[in-house]
Amino acid sequence: MKTAVALAVAGMVLVTATATTAFAASKSNRVSVTYVLPKDPAHQLIYERLKEHRALERLQKFLSPFRLPRTLKVSLAGCDGEADAFYGDDAITICYEYISELWKNMPAKTTEAGTAPMDTVIGPLFDTCLHEFAHALFDMLKVPVLGREEDAADQVAAYINLQFGKAEARRLIMGTAYAYANEAERAAPLSLKQFADEHGTPAQRAYNVLCIAYGADPELFGDLVSKGYLPKKRAEGCGDEYGKIADAFEGLISPHLNRAQARRILDGAWLPKPTKRPPRRPGSPRPIQVQ
Repeated sequence: MKTAVALAVAGMVLVTATATTAFAASKSNRVSVTYVLPKDPAHQLIYERLKEHRALERLQKFLSPFRLPRTLKVSLAGCDGEADAFYGDDAITICYEYISELWKNMPAKTTEAGTAPMDTVIGPLFDTCLHEFAHALFDMLKVPVLGREEDAADQVAAYINLQFGKAEARRLIMGTAYAYANEAERAAPLSLKQFADEHGTPAQRAYNVLCIAYGADPELFGDLVSKGYLPKKRAEGCGDEYGKIADAFEGLISPHLNRAQARRILDGAWLPKPTKRPPRRPGSPRPIQVQ
């Protein structure tokens, strides 16, 4: 009996020591970035623009306060025609095709909701990077997820976007919601089997991100309800929805965050100034003329 107890205690000590060592081995500044030369010549302008503006380096700096047990590789690459972004094996890939799709669907002028054309590219692109980073956090930090992981990744991305200053948070959230709503409007009627996908439908994801934003700051996003973008019935529970996400992030992810480093980064301006005239789209022979 004493032997069994001794073995049990020894086992507990070993597990605790291993967990402590693993946590101690986690470090900040463990994100590396790579621009892969595009396979498709049509993506050359995207490659040049993002590299010129050091887009991945800015993302790398933004993610640097998170303490990770291993290096996370983030790359911009061609995906053989697939407009996607994905995480696997400690690596995030953002496809040129996905960025090209965002650019193609950028509106010619500021939307009725006040979203500048470029924000409809920057918002969903940044949100997608954070969505895939959330998958990396769940995997690398062994964060428990209750519910669908894709929904949880959406929530983490929206929560982080809302930690910026009010102006930048508004631009990111509205740009992301625009992209989802635009995708929903362009999509063919969904078949029953399409509802089996691990992701929510674009329309559901649009309403979810608007609800999280309204729940976080009813004053900043109050017009979402008054103008009918977010139904009042859904808006009533958005404060609770945001609160649960904030509590989960604080309890499960914040312990792996260098808070002082994160505060210094969030204090800076991250997004380029919004413009009324969209930049030249990849493949366009001349700048777009706004009517």
